[in-house]
Amino acid sequence: MKKIKPKTALAVGNRTDPYLTLGAGTVQSDRFWRWGDDNLFPAALALMSRRSTTHRRIINDKADYISGKGVVCDTASPLLARFIETVNGDGESLRQLLNKLAYDKSLFGNAFLEVVTDARRSFLSLYHQDASRCRLAKDSAHVLLHHDWAAFRAEEARTLPLYPSFEKQADGTLRAAVHYKDYEPMFTHYGVPPYIAGFGVSAIAYKTDRWNISRLDNSFQLSGVMMLDSTVDSEAEAERVVRTAEERFAGNPGQVMFVLKEGSENDHSRFIPIASQNDGDWKALHDQAVSDIVVAHSWFRSLSGLDYASGFSAERILHEYEVALNTVILGEQAELLEPIRALLRRTLGVDAASLQIVNRPPTRSKPLYMKVWEARKADGLDYDPDDERQQRYLSEITRYNLTHID
Repeated sequence: MKKIKPKTALAVGNRTDPYLTLGAGTVQSDRFWRWGDDNLFPAALALMSRRSTTHRRIINDKADYISGKGVVCDTASPLLARFIETVNGDGESLRQLLNKLAYDKSLFGNAFLEVVTDARRSFLSLYHQDASRCRLAKDSAHVLLHHDWAAFRAEEARTLPLYPSFEKQADGTLRAAVHYKDYEPMFTHYGVPPYIAGFGVSAIAYKTDRWNISRLDNSFQLSGVMMLDSTVDSEAEAERVVRTAEERFAGNPGQVMFVLKEGSENDHSRFIPIASQNDGDWKALHDQAVSDIVVAHSWFRSLSGLDYASGFSAERILHEYEVALNTVILGEQAELLEPIRALLRRTLGVDAASLQIVNRPPTRSKPLYMKVWEARKADGLDYDPDDERQQRYLSEITRYNLTHID
């Protein structure tokens, strides 16, 4: 038998990274402004949110807080009340629509709203469009919608004018697209997500989670070099032997390098471990990354289910909610509602100034001060807003009861 020594040794290890290169380098097109060098930046952001637990939780919570507990308006406008209940042909409520817009805004720094009406302005429908499907046309006056930007075909794209312009479609409707975006210097066509400075720490949190899972899967085996004694006829045979050993024994983070050497009468195969002394730093690194993610989002720990060293505190949650309400939530709500109010006024002639999102702190089901009928409605009891006795505030009733205790 001919003895052959392979020229290369093969290293085994899972080097999965959460931020893959999804495209093929820089994309150039005369149809649209690319979103990222490969035009797939939204896909990378979506992938990152699905792989980092804290990052995803913050995005979900911000969207929920911004869309609130519902939308209310002046009861003197029945048309506006009906619009709040159903904003499109899919039966979505205004709250559901706002939640999707707020989620895209928190994740991508951009959100797109499709507006549908007719020449007579007899109706108004609003549809959320997935921001990852949208790109701005080269004329900066239109939005292109396509189902797969990795395989863009111009004939498959749908075009909508940017609001306040409307264009007539083949079905006879007038349509436009509202583009919400976060301002960022040097970025003209697309907004930038607020957590852009936290990409690195989000990757750290993801990788530390992967490290712990891998150690469990590998039963905490050490990395090292496996020296195999073997006599083979060809390099293809040597390759097959090494690959078989990899599939059977290699793990991660127990990375193993297999080296095939010439066989002898006695088998001298052996494993040479490579010790690692960095285990003690992982927890501190992970905790620091989680804290930095919260800061990058301009958010607060207790509003995303993260505890403090001192433990759970309802009072702290209320304080942080008040700060978030006045620094983040109200501003985002105003930005989302402003074009919707303008559309209601322009198309249906409805004054939507009374349109408001209901905000409530997470640790209370009711505000501190409510009218009796409001409290009865919140508890699912019969109520009458026109009953004078139910117009009194709960705080007044509480004081009355306290002064008449036997």
